[in-house]
Amino acid sequence: MQYLCRQITTKMRRLLTTSMLLTVVMSMSGQRVLSLDDCRQLALANNKQMTITEVKQQKADATRKVARTKYLPSIDAIAAYEWTSREMSILSDDQKDALSNLGTNIGGRMGGAVGDVLAKMVQDGLLSPQAAAAIGQRAGEIGSVIQQVGNQLGSGIRDAFRTDTRNLFAGTVMLKQPLYMGGAITAANRLADLNVKLLDSEGELKRQNTLYSVDEAYWLVVTLRQKQRLADNFLNLVKQLSGDVHKMISEGVATRSDGLKVDVRVNEAEIKQLQARDGVTLSKMLLCQLCGLPLDSDITLSDEQRTDVYVGASDILSDSLNYSARPELHMLHTAIEMNEANEALTKAAYRPQLALTAGYLISNPSVFNGFERKFKGVFNVGVMARIPIWSWREGHYKATAAKAATTIAQLEYDEVNEKMELQTAQSRFKLNESRKKYEMALKNIQSAEENLRCATLGFREGVMTTTDVMAAQTAWEMAQSEKIDAEADLRMSEINLRKSLGILR
Repeated sequence: MQYLCRQITTKMRRLLTTSMLLTVVMSMSGQRVLSLDDCRQLALANNKQMTITEVKQQKADATRKVARTKYLPSIDAIAAYEWTSREMSILSDDQKDALSNLGTNIGGRMGGAVGDVLAKMVQDGLLSPQAAAAIGQRAGEIGSVIQQVGNQLGSGIRDAFRTDTRNLFAGTVMLKQPLYMGGAITAANRLADLNVKLLDSEGELKRQNTLYSVDEAYWLVVTLRQKQRLADNFLNLVKQLSGDVHKMISEGVATRSDGLKVDVRVNEAEIKQLQARDGVTLSKMLLCQLCGLPLDSDITLSDEQRTDVYVGASDILSDSLNYSARPELHMLHTAIEMNEANEALTKAAYRPQLALTAGYLISNPSVFNGFERKFKGVFNVGVMARIPIWSWREGHYKATAAKAATTIAQLEYDEVNEKMELQTAQSRFKLNESRKKYEMALKNIQSAEENLRCATLGFREGVMTTTDVMAAQTAWEMAQSEKIDAEADLRMSEINLRKSLGILR
């Protein structure tokens, strides 16, 4: 019968265990388990500042490609139409009038000259009046013909000089190849390359800042989760003491005052438990915000159940303080180079410039065969030079200002370099200090556990009071809390050192 009871009890325990496991699995089916790498990837993928930096990098790359095109020839096509209320005229109004009456003027002068000659000949007796009259009549007929033909000829010449430019059509295709721009193109390309380099460093800086924020929030959740477990264990410990004290009160071996003290301690432990749970919830909300997840997402971290310290700092604890990988340092050095390129660009604007030009020009009316209402064009090739002569020393002043900007950038670089060296040394000392604190915390835990064990045993033996046990419990709880804090401090000290060295990956 007893054997049968034991078998039934064993089966019931197995069934209960299976039911509990199924309940846990079902409750966790809606949860999302995230590792530190998962959180980092989510944060980098959903960080809007990182997206902005990527767009800036695309813009800088396009700008660099634009700068490359300045070495190549450019071809432009221009077309134009213009209407004017009056046409251009080569002849003056008097000249036009003279040409229109060319025959009349010639005929009048010729008729007067012939009349004078005939009158002289009659006077000299060389011609009779009748013959002179006949010749004059015949000359008049010839003069009329000459006037008519001359007027027509003059009008034709006048019309041939018309430009007919009230409707003007023109077009040109021009090629320009820079030969020497005073070093402006080279400086602009260098400036574009440095801008890409600067944005790469900026992107790395934002990436490391994002990783730092995620790591900090991640280990904060893990730390608070350990604090929550500590609060739960401390509450169970205090409740156990409370149960023992109340049993002793009922047996008359403890006073009611002892029971009240223990009850107050239970209330304090429950408040700490509530605060720890709220802290875990809020820290998870912060982590979700950094990862781009809804704040109410049900997530579980893969390191929440860890109780050992995350050790990984030994490979960066060295005597050298090599912080040359810091993106901030790269950005400042790039800023110096950009100021130098800008200085060269400023000087190039006041140097001689030379370019080769070639093109084709077409117009209507055209002027290659008089003024014709036809489209005709001409090819052209030339060299264009620009030589600045005097600008009241404007270039000198601008070059001086650019040189001052370069000097300022160099001084800022030197100052930040010194501060980074100090910061790296501080981070390294802080990591060593955190490791020693953690080692001391582990030793304190051993002492606190032994003290609690002795106090609990002494209380049960009746040689120690309730106050002694509560003091030992408080010391144990403080030692456990200090160990958790030291562990978190060690983790963050390592992260700080990696960030100060620029190797946060």
